[in-house]
Amino acid sequence: MSETTGKRRTSEMSETGGAGAMGGAGETGGTSESIIGARDLVVRFPAPGGRTARAVDGVHLDLAPGEILALAGESGCGKTTVARTLLGLEKPTAGQVFFQGKPLSYRGRDLKAYRREAQLVLQDPSGALNPRHTVYDAVAEGLRIHGMHRDERERVADALSRAGLRPAEKFFLAYPHELSGGQRQRVVIAGALVLDPKVIIADEPVASLDASVRGEILALLLRLRDELGLAAVVVTHDLGLAWNIADRIAVMYLGRIVEYGTVDEVLTAPRHPYTRALVSVLPDSPVGRSQVLTGEPPDATTVPGGCRFHPRCPALASGAAEEAGVADDCRSTPLPLLDPHRPGAACHLIAAGHKV
Repeated sequence: MSETTGKRRTSEMSETGGAGAMGGAGETGGTSESIIGARDLVVRFPAPGGRTARAVDGVHLDLAPGEILALAGESGCGKTTVARTLLGLEKPTAGQVFFQGKPLSYRGRDLKAYRREAQLVLQDPSGALNPRHTVYDAVAEGLRIHGMHRDERERVADALSRAGLRPAEKFFLAYPHELSGGQRQRVVIAGALVLDPKVIIADEPVASLDASVRGEILALLLRLRDELGLAAVVVTHDLGLAWNIADRIAVMYLGRIVEYGTVDEVLTAPRHPYTRALVSVLPDSPVGRSQVLTGEPPDATTVPGGCRFHPRCPALASGAAEEAGVADDCRSTPLPLLDPHRPGAACHLIAAGHKV
């Protein structure tokens, strides 16, 4: 679980609990300390044949100021849809997104103001930057959209400098094709920073970069957190990245968060069978022998009953769930949503007091 950059933790959360079940969604957006959150979040899309894709199927989430939360899981698990919904780019089918304890408003003016506070950093910097725009124009675009024309040149230079492009003026007239991949990603980050946001949503922020550059960008995100107090949700399928950058991790499977906890807790002592399988393939894995999951993740239009992971669960296949007397529950009894403030895993076997 090593990367080229180190990690600095904020204070570890010490809440304890069993399976971490949520007793019920509150009327407000989580704790008074949370900067962004979601309650009972559901996002559904129409699919061919009159079917409905349950992309996000009940998620509670809270992010504290200055915290980095990794949202991890396989492709298609719903993590990018959660990120887009947190940004207001998708409207929930049910549930609510909260910002600083207040429900997100989807009126045009309110949503525009919110997007100054919560900024997106995309996976592919080449696709995120207009090849016909200079670096200066790319970074200044947000200022112009929000009518923040005062001190534009100084704001752009400051954002580029914070993103590690110094001297900033050297890059003003450069075009994206003249920059390296790492420099383009820094321009994208500068375009977010120029608006002085409180939250960054980063969707696979280093997936398209060479290994030699990945550590630099991760170190930059950590430095911005420490210097500016920025909170961030980092969407990733890479648990090594989560290990190096995040304070907490939420592991998603088929539209639900199946395990919450600090990165150290989850990646050194994973509890949910799905998390254990993901961690098992990491170098120096604490799980031991690699676990290969059978089959493909189910389609979001055909979510299994009971525990949605049960068709691929090693604990059910091995007979461990049968021995514990929870096999029928695994196949038929839905699990409660997890509380983002308590480490836990949504698993019938764990709820019955057994180890996976």
